[in-house]
Amino acid sequence: MDLAAFEADLKRDGYDEIVNARLFPDHKPGDHSHPYDVRALILEGEFTIAVNGEARTYRPGDIFALDAKRTHSEWTGPNGVAYLAGRRHAAGAGRREGKP
Repeated sequence: MDLAAFEADLKRDGYDEIVNARLFPDHKPGDHSHPYDVRALILEGEFTIAVNGEARTYRPGDIFALDAKRTHSEWTGPNGVAYLAGRRHAAGAGRREGKP
């Protein structure tokens, strides 16, 4: 998907914070959640997300979405991952720095 089109879709759908990020190889923070919805486009590498014991690996060109407060685990492959992500904060919720 074209990056400009993906970013336009994020803005149209209310993702008010857009980040371009990279995570190092074999990143694995354990179970956690985020106070915002996430939608991301994988640019390089691999990113695996597990929800309710079901894992799915995303590669370049893949898009994933995760609802706010959804407990999940995540990990990167041996080359890390680069992605463009949008965060949709609930009305009145503050923003925080960090990664999806």
